[in-house]
Amino acid sequence: MTQDAPRPAQSIPVFQAMDFRVVNGANLGDALSFAAELDLDDVYELTVQARPARLSLVMHGTGPFTIGAESEIGLPGAHVHLDCALTLMSATGGTTDVLVFVEVDDAGHVADIYAMPLAQIAPRTGYALVGVDRDGALRKFAQAACVSFTRGTHITMARGEQIPVEDLRPGDMVLTRDDGARPVRWIGHSTARAVGDFAPVRITAGALHNENDLLVSPDHRLFIYQRSDALGAGRHEVLVRARHLVNGDTVRRETGGFVDYYQILFDAHQIIYAEGIAAETLLVDPRTRAALPAELEEKLLAEAAAHGNSTHLQFEVGRALLDHPDAADLLKRASTR
Repeated sequence: MTQDAPRPAQSIPVFQAMDFRVVNGANLGDALSFAAELDLDDVYELTVQARPARLSLVMHGTGPFTIGAESEIGLPGAHVHLDCALTLMSATGGTTDVLVFVEVDDAGHVADIYAMPLAQIAPRTGYALVGVDRDGALRKFAQAACVSFTRGTHITMARGEQIPVEDLRPGDMVLTRDDGARPVRWIGHSTARAVGDFAPVRITAGALHNENDLLVSPDHRLFIYQRSDALGAGRHEVLVRARHLVNGDTVRRETGGFVDYYQILFDAHQIIYAEGIAAETLLVDPRTRAALPAELEEKLLAEAAAHGNSTHLQFEVGRALLDHPDAADLLKRASTR
């Protein structure tokens, strides 16, 4: 029997439990803990000195996960469990979901606890604990990782027409970069708060030769062909995360309110055309798989996962190569030379 290839680690921003403390309630003074030790209506505050750290996790289906060697926090190799999803409410009535991860030692004892807010959390602001969800945490974690197009994004179909993403249906034939016309297998939809690091990224018309604005999730990867290797990537074809192109002008965060996100799944990871920009579709991996509906047949999931290790991923370039005053303009010029 052949061994599975090592799984890549995924990095998530987290706060340590000690960064969240109860300022009013039954557990006054205590740090954030796991579900069994929490009490509803306790009010938490994020400390002023708190700074998020990158927790590197190697995913193994539904867990437990393993801390990666390059993690900024935690013990590499230790197991981490996704314990629950909390719902916190501010004094103004706004709610924020926070995922709670528990690191355990070899004996299974709690070694540390981490919190991953799914929206921006402000220090010195009271947040009342109004919900603890142990069953839906994995799905929320998966949805946060799904690359998504926003409502109104025009997708190029097999015959060349432009269709808003929300009007797509399973079976519709979409133009893909590598495999021509391919049928959509599933369309996902979720709504999120457009705040902080979780706000979508707007690529304004013309920034990457797009005719209209393109609004996508921050980690959505765009496929760009450089006629000249302006980034020094050693190749002409690159995948770039939208958040790495933000310049505050032609590429910027779109904050405020809520955003409707749509995920497109094919039998294989594909590059399609959205507002004229080549962009990836949903990649099924151990984390995003939980975002798919339970009624999807196991066969479809297995096929999508098998095709998920697409060669597209070798084209991704990291933040270091995009350390430029205006990487979007650099790529735009490189793609036209």
